[in-house]
Amino acid sequence: MLTTANDGLKKQDLKGLKYFKALRKALKRLHPVGTERDRARNRKLFYDDYVSLLLIYFFNPTITSLRGIQKASGLKEVQRLLKCSRASLSSLSEAVHVFDPKKVRQIMVELASHAQRTGRPVPKELEKLLVADGTLLPALSKMAWALWLDEDHRAAKVHLVFEVLSWTPQKATVTAGNGSEKNELRKMLQSGRLYVMDRGYAEYALFQDIISAKSSFICRIRDNAVSRVVEERPLTAEAKAAGVRSDRVVWLGCEKSGAALKQQVRVIEVDVGKKDAQGNPDLWILATDRLDLPAELVVLGYHYRWSIELFFRWFKCILGCRHLLSQSQEGVQIQAYVALIASLLISLWTGRKPTKRTFEMLCFFFTGWANERELLAHIAQLEEHGQ
Repeated sequence: MLTTANDGLKKQDLKGLKYFKALRKALKRLHPVGTERDRARNRKLFYDDYVSLLLIYFFNPTITSLRGIQKASGLKEVQRLLKCSRASLSSLSEAVHVFDPKKVRQIMVELASHAQRTGRPVPKELEKLLVADGTLLPALSKMAWALWLDEDHRAAKVHLVFEVLSWTPQKATVTAGNGSEKNELRKMLQSGRLYVMDRGYAEYALFQDIISAKSSFICRIRDNAVSRVVEERPLTAEAKAAGVRSDRVVWLGCEKSGAALKQQVRVIEVDVGKKDAQGNPDLWILATDRLDLPAELVVLGYHYRWSIELFFRWFKCILGCRHLLSQSQEGVQIQAYVALIASLLISLWTGRKPTKRTFEMLCFFFTGWANERELLAHIAQLEEHGQ
């Protein structure tokens, strides 16, 4: 993961850097961060420089290591367009201990606020839908902070809140692999949203926290969840077509666990059309506080949870965030937040969700294999086909 290969990077490998000029203005606020100890005023690598160099790393497949980033910083064209100076390898390594990851996360959140709908057909009732989940980034065994299963299995975990309508990450945190997904989601709650979650988030206290934050939830709960039925709702033809077998208003939980919830919720049983290992129907048990939402839309809302899995595949396999450039927690956090910024930039530049083909075209452009006309033609083609 942490390589020191001497990337064969040349000036002609870095084209299209002018597209970073506008972003540099947004990154300018990072410039003074971490300079408090620089009383001699001899610091050469600033936070905005570091983030810009990381973005070049994500958009240029020629760069595969921290040493490759260091070599890129020495190229005159990079220095001219990014207004930075050559960074030493020691400065790049030290940067993660000096710069505050929360500052770049804030820029990520601001970029996310500018994301537009991708044209994906989402019913009006689900436009405020957010999917919450986490994904693991494998870490080295010597990264002591990245606790997960045991001493031999360590990982960092990216906790993400993802908007389906714009297909963009909205909020994120990075913890050790055993970090609590439920607690991290609590930190990211917003009002006026509909949160969709898998069984790992099935905690009644969390449901109440979401409601108290003036939002709503759809969450898959365990098949053996205890409940007391208050009302059996009739099923419409649309609900039956969506696989709904029952729709009940209940008090969820037994006397002790249910004390966390201060109101009744709905529990919807859904046959997903599959069989388990014993040949029994595979059922989803979905809980939601939305008493007004048609049952078939509750099911559809949960189906949208798969979009975050597709994003994680993009994030790790295509954007390449499985390869960690730093062993420190702060370094992994910065890298993850900058990777999310890179993904957001693709959405903002193209007006579409990022895909492998578009990412390849941008890499061709940034390495000089494609010119601006060809890049714009690709984007126009996406618009023509509504992709």
